[in-house]
Amino acid sequence: MPITLTPFTSDSDWEGCTWSVANVDELAAWIAWVAVGQSYHVANILHAVGAGPLPTNDDAIKDAVKLLTAGVTSQDHRDGWMFQVMSWLAAHRRTPNALIAAPHMIHAEKGLDGLELILDSDKSVIATVIFEDKATVNPRDTIRDAVWPEFVSFEGGTGVNRMSQQATGILMAAQHPRATEAVSKIVWKSTRRYRVSISAPVSTVKSRKSLFKGYATKVPGAIERRRAEVFAIHDLRPWMAALAAKAIDQAMKMKTN
Repeated sequence: MPITLTPFTSDSDWEGCTWSVANVDELAAWIAWVAVGQSYHVANILHAVGAGPLPTNDDAIKDAVKLLTAGVTSQDHRDGWMFQVMSWLAAHRRTPNALIAAPHMIHAEKGLDGLELILDSDKSVIATVIFEDKATVNPRDTIRDAVWPEFVSFEGGTGVNRMSQQATGILMAAQHPRATEAVSKIVWKSTRRYRVSISAPVSTVKSRKSLFKGYATKVPGAIERRRAEVFAIHDLRPWMAALAAKAIDQAMKMKTN
Protein backbone atom coordinates (compact mmCIF):
# COMPACT_ATOMS: atom_id res chain seq x y z
CA MET A 1 0.00 0.00 0.00
CA PRO A 2 1.70 3.24 -1.07
CA ILE A 3 -0.09 5.43 1.48
CA THR A 4 0.77 5.07 5.17
CA LEU A 5 -1.88 6.04 7.73
CA THR A 6 -0.91 7.29 11.18
CA PRO A 7 -3.99 7.55 13.44
CA PHE A 8 -4.58 10.67 15.50
CA THR A 9 -4.18 9.79 19.17
CA SER A 10 -4.80 13.09 20.97
CA ASP A 11 -7.69 14.70 19.07
CA SER A 12 -10.92 14.80 21.07
CA ASP A 13 -13.52 16.15 18.62
CA TRP A 14 -12.82 13.96 15.56
CA GLU A 15 -11.04 10.75 14.60
CA GLY A 16 -8.77 10.21 11.66
CA CYS A 17 -5.27 9.78 10.29
CA THR A 18 -2.32 11.61 8.85
CA TRP A 19 -1.34 10.31 5.42
CA SER A 20 2.17 9.97 4.10
CA VAL A 21 3.30 8.43 0.82
CA ALA A 22 5.76 5.63 1.36
CA ASN A 23 6.27 4.79 -2.32
CA VAL A 24 5.51 7.45 -4.95
CA ASP A 25 6.16 5.09 -7.86
CA GLU A 26 3.67 2.55 -6.53
CA LEU A 27 1.11 5.29 -5.92
CA ALA A 28 1.59 6.52 -9.49
CA ALA A 29 1.01 3.00 -10.80
CA TRP A 30 -2.22 2.60 -8.84
CA ILE A 31 -3.46 6.02 -9.94
CA ALA A 32 -2.70 5.01 -13.53
CA TRP A 33 -4.77 1.84 -13.14
CA VAL A 34 -7.71 3.89 -11.90
CA ALA A 35 -7.21 6.39 -14.73
CA VAL A 36 -7.52 3.66 -17.38
CA GLY A 37 -10.75 2.49 -15.77
CA GLN A 38 -9.48 -0.38 -13.65
CA SER A 39 -10.43 0.73 -10.13
CA TYR A 40 -12.02 -2.68 -9.57
CA HIS A 41 -8.63 -4.29 -10.24
CA VAL A 42 -7.00 -1.99 -7.66
CA ALA A 43 -9.73 -2.76 -5.12
CA ASN A 44 -9.09 -6.48 -5.58
CA ILE A 45 -5.41 -5.93 -4.81
CA LEU A 46 -6.28 -3.86 -1.75
CA HIS A 47 -8.50 -6.64 -0.44
CA ALA A 48 -5.98 -9.37 -1.25
CA VAL A 49 -8.25 -10.97 -3.83
CA GLY A 50 -5.34 -11.02 -6.24
CA ALA A 51 -5.34 -10.49 -9.98
CA GLY A 52 -2.80 -10.28 -12.74
CA PRO A 53 -2.40 -7.18 -14.88
CA LEU A 54 -5.53 -6.52 -16.91
CA PRO A 55 -5.44 -5.70 -20.64
CA THR A 56 -6.10 -2.19 -21.81
CA ASN A 57 -5.88 -0.42 -25.17
CA ASP A 58 -4.87 2.79 -26.90
CA ASP A 59 -8.20 4.53 -26.33
CA ALA A 60 -8.20 3.82 -22.59
CA ILE A 61 -4.62 5.03 -22.34
CA LYS A 62 -5.42 8.23 -24.24
CA ASP A 63 -8.31 8.92 -21.87
CA ALA A 64 -6.06 8.26 -18.88
CA VAL A 65 -3.38 10.64 -20.15
CA LYS A 66 -6.03 13.32 -20.68
CA LEU A 67 -7.30 12.79 -17.13
CA LEU A 68 -3.77 13.09 -15.77
CA THR A 69 -2.81 16.15 -17.81
CA ALA A 70 -3.30 19.67 -16.48
CA GLY A 71 -4.28 22.40 -18.89
CA VAL A 72 -3.44 26.06 -18.49
CA THR A 73 -6.22 26.58 -15.94
CA SER A 74 -6.99 23.03 -14.83
CA GLN A 75 -4.13 21.95 -12.57
CA ASP A 76 -6.36 22.31 -9.53
CA HIS A 77 -8.93 19.98 -11.12
CA ARG A 78 -6.29 17.41 -12.13
CA ASP A 79 -4.78 17.49 -8.66
CA GLY A 80 -8.23 17.24 -7.12
CA TRP A 81 -8.97 14.11 -9.12
CA MET A 82 -5.71 12.44 -8.08
CA PHE A 83 -6.39 13.42 -4.48
CA GLN A 84 -9.80 11.72 -4.69
CA VAL A 85 -8.02 8.54 -5.78
CA MET A 86 -5.63 8.88 -2.85
CA SER A 87 -8.60 9.38 -0.52
CA TRP A 88 -10.25 6.26 -1.96
CA LEU A 89 -7.08 4.23 -1.39
CA ALA A 90 -6.76 5.52 2.19
CA ALA A 91 -10.41 4.72 2.90
CA HIS A 92 -9.96 1.13 1.74
CA ARG A 93 -6.98 0.77 4.09
CA ARG A 94 -8.77 2.41 7.03
CA THR A 95 -12.10 0.54 6.73
CA PRO A 96 -11.37 -2.59 4.66
CA ASN A 97 -14.77 -4.19 5.29
CA ALA A 98 -16.78 -1.19 4.08
CA LEU A 99 -18.19 -0.70 0.59
CA ILE A 100 -16.74 2.40 -1.06
CA ALA A 101 -17.76 4.15 -4.27
CA ALA A 102 -15.16 4.09 -7.03
CA PRO A 103 -13.53 7.43 -7.88
CA HIS A 104 -15.16 9.72 -10.44
CA MET A 105 -13.68 9.54 -13.92
CA ILE A 106 -13.82 13.20 -14.93
CA HIS A 107 -12.37 16.35 -13.43
CA ALA A 108 -14.55 18.39 -11.08
CA GLU A 109 -17.58 16.13 -11.32
CA LYS A 110 -20.49 17.58 -9.40
CA GLY A 111 -21.91 15.48 -6.61
CA LEU A 112 -20.46 13.50 -3.75
CA ASP A 113 -16.67 13.24 -3.67
CA GLY A 114 -17.15 9.78 -2.22
CA LEU A 115 -19.54 7.60 -0.29
CA GLU A 116 -18.78 4.71 2.04
CA LEU A 117 -21.32 2.21 3.31
CA ILE A 118 -20.75 0.29 6.53
CA LEU A 119 -22.81 -2.89 6.84
CA ASP A 120 -23.64 -5.14 9.78
CA SER A 121 -23.58 -8.96 9.77
CA ASP A 122 -27.07 -9.01 8.23
CA LYS A 123 -25.87 -6.79 5.35
CA SER A 124 -27.97 -3.88 6.55
CA VAL A 125 -26.44 -0.42 6.11
CA ILE A 126 -25.67 0.98 9.55
CA ALA A 127 -23.62 4.01 8.48
CA THR A 128 -23.20 6.15 5.37
CA VAL A 129 -20.01 8.19 5.27
CA ILE A 130 -19.98 11.29 3.04
CA PHE A 131 -16.56 12.25 1.68
CA GLU A 132 -15.24 15.74 0.96
CA ASP A 133 -11.75 15.56 -0.59
CA LYS A 134 -9.76 18.76 -1.11
CA ALA A 135 -6.25 19.16 -2.51
CA THR A 136 -5.54 22.78 -1.70
CA VAL A 137 -2.85 25.24 -0.69
CA ASN A 138 -5.41 27.06 1.49
CA PRO A 139 -6.67 24.30 3.76
CA ARG A 140 -8.37 26.29 6.54
CA ASP A 141 -10.17 28.63 4.14
CA THR A 142 -11.28 25.66 2.05
CA ILE A 143 -12.70 23.80 5.04
CA ARG A 144 -14.44 26.86 6.44
CA ASP A 145 -15.84 28.16 3.16
CA ALA A 146 -16.43 24.98 1.12
CA VAL A 147 -16.52 21.88 3.31
CA TRP A 148 -18.49 23.07 6.35
CA PRO A 149 -21.34 24.51 4.22
CA GLU A 150 -21.64 21.19 2.38
CA PHE A 151 -21.79 19.24 5.63
CA VAL A 152 -24.37 21.62 7.09
CA SER A 153 -26.45 21.19 3.94
CA PHE A 154 -26.30 17.41 4.22
CA GLU A 155 -27.15 17.64 7.92
CA GLY A 156 -30.24 19.60 6.92
CA GLY A 157 -31.45 16.77 4.71
CA THR A 158 -30.07 17.74 1.32
CA GLY A 159 -28.81 15.11 -1.12
CA VAL A 160 -30.80 12.02 -0.15
CA ASN A 161 -31.64 11.34 -3.80
CA ARG A 162 -27.96 11.49 -4.81
CA MET A 163 -26.90 9.31 -1.89
CA SER A 164 -29.66 6.78 -2.59
CA GLN A 165 -28.64 6.45 -6.21
CA GLN A 166 -24.96 6.09 -5.42
CA ALA A 167 -25.61 3.68 -2.53
CA THR A 168 -27.69 1.46 -4.82
CA GLY A 169 -24.85 1.36 -7.34
CA ILE A 170 -22.30 0.49 -4.64
CA LEU A 171 -24.43 -2.36 -3.30
CA MET A 172 -25.21 -3.73 -6.76
CA ALA A 173 -21.52 -3.67 -7.70
CA ALA A 174 -20.81 -5.63 -4.50
CA GLN A 175 -23.52 -8.13 -5.48
CA HIS A 176 -25.62 -7.35 -2.44
CA PRO A 177 -28.55 -9.78 -2.51
CA ARG A 178 -31.15 -7.07 -1.79
CA ALA A 179 -29.57 -3.81 -2.96
CA THR A 180 -32.75 -1.81 -3.60
CA GLU A 181 -34.36 -3.05 -0.39
CA ALA A 182 -31.24 -2.25 1.62
CA VAL A 183 -31.19 1.32 0.32
CA SER A 184 -34.89 1.80 0.97
CA LYS A 185 -34.34 0.87 4.61
CA ILE A 186 -31.55 3.37 5.21
CA VAL A 187 -32.57 6.02 7.69
CA TRP A 188 -30.37 8.70 6.17
CA LYS A 189 -30.57 11.14 9.05
CA SER A 190 -29.39 8.70 11.71
CA THR A 191 -26.79 6.82 9.63
CA ARG A 192 -25.03 9.87 8.21
CA ARG A 193 -21.36 10.40 9.01
CA TYR A 194 -18.74 12.65 7.44
CA ARG A 195 -15.12 12.44 6.31
CA VAL A 196 -13.06 15.45 5.26
CA SER A 197 -9.69 14.75 3.65
CA ILE A 198 -7.41 17.68 2.99
CA SER A 199 -3.84 18.57 2.13
CA ALA A 200 -1.93 20.74 4.60
CA PRO A 201 1.74 21.54 5.23
CA VAL A 202 1.75 19.82 8.64
CA SER A 203 -0.45 17.61 10.78
CA THR A 204 -0.04 18.15 14.50
CA VAL A 205 -2.52 18.33 17.36
CA LYS A 206 -2.19 22.12 17.33
CA SER A 207 -2.50 22.51 13.56
CA ARG A 208 -5.54 20.23 13.40
CA LYS A 209 -7.33 22.19 16.14
CA SER A 210 -7.08 25.24 13.93
CA LEU A 211 -7.72 23.39 10.67
CA PHE A 212 -10.89 21.59 11.77
CA LYS A 213 -12.22 24.26 14.12
CA GLY A 214 -16.01 24.13 14.23
CA TYR A 215 -16.38 20.51 13.11
CA ALA A 216 -18.33 19.42 16.20
CA THR A 217 -20.63 22.41 15.83
CA LYS A 218 -21.38 21.74 12.17
CA VAL A 219 -21.71 17.97 12.72
CA PRO A 220 -22.85 17.39 16.32
CA GLY A 221 -23.05 14.02 18.01
CA ALA A 222 -20.70 11.12 18.65
CA ILE A 223 -17.09 11.40 17.55
CA GLU A 224 -17.47 8.64 14.93
CA ARG A 225 -19.67 11.04 12.94
CA ARG A 226 -16.59 13.21 12.30
CA ARG A 227 -13.60 11.80 10.42
CA ALA A 228 -10.68 14.05 9.54
CA GLU A 229 -7.82 13.01 7.26
CA VAL A 230 -4.70 15.09 6.55
CA PHE A 231 -2.20 14.58 3.75
CA ALA A 232 0.84 16.38 5.18
CA ILE A 233 2.72 17.83 2.22
CA HIS A 234 4.82 20.89 1.46
CA ASP A 235 4.84 22.31 -2.08
CA LEU A 236 1.63 20.53 -3.03
CA ARG A 237 1.38 21.66 -6.67
CA PRO A 238 4.91 20.65 -7.75
CA TRP A 239 4.54 17.34 -5.90
CA MET A 240 1.24 16.61 -7.65
CA ALA A 241 2.73 17.56 -11.03
CA ALA A 242 5.56 15.08 -10.52
CA LEU A 243 3.08 12.40 -9.42
CA ALA A 244 0.95 12.98 -12.53
CA ALA A 245 4.01 12.68 -14.78
CA LYS A 246 4.89 9.35 -13.17
CA ALA A 247 1.29 8.14 -13.53
CA ILE A 248 1.27 9.06 -17.23
CA ASP A 249 4.50 7.09 -17.72
CA GLN A 250 2.87 4.11 -16.00
CA ALA A 251 -0.25 4.39 -18.15
CA MET A 252 1.79 4.50 -21.35
CA LYS A 253 3.37 1.16 -20.41
CA MET A 254 0.05 -0.61 -19.95
CA LYS A 255 -0.93 -1.53 -23.48
CA THR A 256 -1.14 -5.32 -23.71
CA ASN A 257 -3.18 -5.85 -26.87
